Amino acid sequence: MENKAGAMRVSRHANPDPGKPAIAAPPLACDCHLHIVGPVDRYPLIAERSYTPVEASIGEYQRVASALGLGLAVIVQPSFYGVDDRCTHDALAQSGGKWHGIAVIGTDTPRQEVQRLHDAGFRGVRATAWHKGGVSLQDMGGVAKLIAPFGWHMQVLVEGHQLEDVIPVLRKLPLPVVIDHMGRVPAHCGPAHPGFQALLSFVREGNCWVKLSGAYFASDKTFPYEDVVPFAQALVEAGPERTVWGSDWPHTTARGEMPVDAGLLDILSMWAPDPEIRHRILVENPAKLYDFPSSS
Repeated sequence: MENKAGAMRVSRHANPDPGKPAIAAPPLACDCHLHIVGPVDRYPLIAERSYTPVEASIGEYQRVASALGLGLAVIVQPSFYGVDDRCTHDALAQSGGKWHGIAVIGTDTPRQEVQRLHDAGFRGVRATAWHKGGVSLQDMGGVAKLIAPFGWHMQVLVEGHQLEDVIPVLRKLPLPVVIDHMGRVPAHCGPAHPGFQALLSFVREGNCWVKLSGAYFASDKTFPYEDVVPFAQALVEAGPERTVWGSDWPHTTARGEMPVDAGLLDILSMWAPDPEIRHRILVENPAKLYDFPSSS
């Protein structure tokens, strides 16, 4: 992503005040989507990247998790690190098993390296259709064959208009698929959008999970992104046992006003009003998808 002058875009800092959620998170609630960034002198960014992030440290996120009452987390390898998983790996190592990870690897990654990442707490690989530095959609098949024996899944970042074309390809993968950020269908298109309907069908089939996250990518409104509510509710209804929640901290590509993280947790009560289903989304579903020990 470049600005009109051709310079690479630089992300903004996350809101330093995470706020306090109105509804208490249950024990072992999991934030299933966040990134740790830097320090860049230790973990350099790849040259071919879509944007330049600001640093977002382990300590900063720990303060967010503490404020929101989150016991577990999933760190997603960001595209600007390419296949260099060291930053995410080292963050997992400091968590004492409370954080698991999503890696970026290549089709030529040795099996022993996948085993090393598995032992460190990685449980999936992220593919992207539009950020430079991630696994390409073309390489998903080869990567899927490499990671399927480890019980991993493929996490996929696509735009809403790509869903109809991509989902038939995802159906053929020999492992579970996780769709990032509710499929990123623009809210003004409405839930009847063909791509979103294809996503709902995929979720109902049983091998597709969805992250309830990144509402600001789809919304044309400010917080609490009311135009996204019908999309989130439809996804929860289609697969209450295959939906998880994520903050997307530190919101490196968020549009508009930088969100307050407590608010992002609170809007889950709009998307899933039933407390039992919210418990599934925050605790039971992440434990299954990311293989957290029951005694974490």
